[in-house]
Amino acid sequence: DREQRLPGEASALPVAFCVPAYEGGTGLPRRVRVAIDGPAGAGKSTIAQGVAKELGYTYIDTGAMYRAVAYRAMKAGLDVERDAEAIGDLAGTLRFEFRDLGGERRLFVDDEDVSEVIRTPEVGNLSLPVSAIPAVRQHLLVEQRRGATAGGSVMEGRDIGTVVLPDAEVKVFLTATPQERARRRQVQLQEKGISQDLS
Repeated sequence: DREQRLPGEASALPVAFCVPAYEGGTGLPRRVRVAIDGPAGAGKSTIAQGVAKELGYTYIDTGAMYRAVAYRAMKAGLDVERDAEAIGDLAGTLRFEFRDLGGERRLFVDDEDVSEVIRTPEVGNLSLPVSAIPAVRQHLLVEQRRGATAGGSVMEGRDIGTVVLPDAEVKVFLTATPQERARRRQVQLQEKGISQDLS
């Protein structure tokens, strides 16, 4: 076995994980599933992307998938309270694909790059009630597990280590103070040209 410490920002955290260096009998490096949990703004995306890049793994942002459903529901003029069933049906028709473009991980839904539009405050506010729709959660759960089936993946979001990948070989939980979480979110929005006051 060997110990690997999380790269980048994670080096400041008291977190380490051990994975078997090789699959038994194959002589090939073992590719595991890494589940990273924590509240919004705790730094999950930054660390997950750093880990995935360092290990050569696939990065899966589950929160972005829920935001994408919210965006498409908004685009279709669906209301969360009135059209919950329709939103659930919609989620089951969407095709999600993460692609590496220009050094960035982009989310495409039915071949539409939604990476920017899903980060607006409007979509973010809608994503929480959308994610509470049972049919939406079930459809995305299937997609998320399918994306991590072969191993060699870093998945971040909420309930990843308990619901989505309860048998993941590596589980990490990140947290941060409310002030730091708010600051991180503001920086993310500013980088995308969106102004939002913390007060």
